[in-house]
Amino acid sequence: MKLLAALALTACATASAAAPKWHQLETYTFEQYLVDFNKQYPVSGLASRRSLFDKQLQSVRQHNAGTSTYKQGVNKFTDMTPSEFQMHKGAKRSARPMSINEISHNELLQTIKAGDYADEIDWRKEGVTTPVKNQGGCGSCWAFSGTEVLETHVAIQTGKLIEMAPQEFVSCMPNPDECGGTGGCEGATQWLLFDYAAQNGMTTEESYPYTARDSQCKTPEPVANITGYVRLPTNDYDALMAATQLSSVAITVSASWGAYESGVFNDVDACGFELDHGVVVEGYGTDSTSGEEYWLVRNSWGTSWGEDGYIRLLRNGEDTVGTDTNPADGVACKPYPETQEVKGICGMLSDSSYATGGYLL
Repeated sequence: MKLLAALALTACATASAAAPKWHQLETYTFEQYLVDFNKQYPVSGLASRRSLFDKQLQSVRQHNAGTSTYKQGVNKFTDMTPSEFQMHKGAKRSARPMSINEISHNELLQTIKAGDYADEIDWRKEGVTTPVKNQGGCGSCWAFSGTEVLETHVAIQTGKLIEMAPQEFVSCMPNPDECGGTGGCEGATQWLLFDYAAQNGMTTEESYPYTARDSQCKTPEPVANITGYVRLPTNDYDALMAATQLSSVAITVSASWGAYESGVFNDVDACGFELDHGVVVEGYGTDSTSGEEYWLVRNSWGTSWGEDGYIRLLRNGEDTVGTDTNPADGVACKPYPETQEVKGICGMLSDSSYATGGYLL
């Protein structure tokens, strides 16, 4: 089938460098977009892609012309359908099962008293975070966010930063109770990944490369392990603040951020409360321009999205409250609840967990 010719870009970094910023979009065209993001389509599909692009670009321009403190831009999602965008998330169920082996949260609360927090935390500055990854079109956000927390936790505990393999969990982790989905690219949860890692260890990205698809498990050679994990109390701001003092934390959110480019995302209405995506809290702070407090959140959509792969979400305690009316897109095991109360912007206080007792093998 005949394809529209486009300039071949060989790496995400190249595409990212060519992409325009929000203030450069007034005369931006679909043709330039195809070049900047190395998009290639059959001629028969160009009209529909152009329509999707034009509609999203108009929405982006309207947003940026307003008074919002964050900016939207164009990226690899700009010409995608909602169902295609959904493939870049990955959580599918919701609610807290009571049968998972959880470590008590009491030790954490005793170690760091409520309110006794650093003014700012950014684990990237401590040399304990790996480069931002890209999950591609596999619904493996849970595997990436869980793996990234493992990487940071082991680095904090041992002084050695190792790039671990999300594909190990996508291919090998069983999910008989369909927690967060049916497993692999069809979704699971971070705390289930931590439970699996504690029993089996984890291997390196080099020995088990990511393929962005389901595949038969090959026996991995573990290089590190954890003794357990903590699953934080639901909708508890102080618990998440305390946990972030110790390590990065995996969370599940409502991620309607496809067009996000920069700034503190503070649009509660745009984000909603239907949990459907796993990400990592790697710190928090206060924006020097707007004065807004934010969570520093690492995503798995590559560095060409957002602020080099990160988004800053408004840190507004438990003041934002909503109801997830579709818990079948969140983080639970069977039987699934009909609704779920969630707190924080994008419901980010609703389900959080982190690893404990990291060590090298």
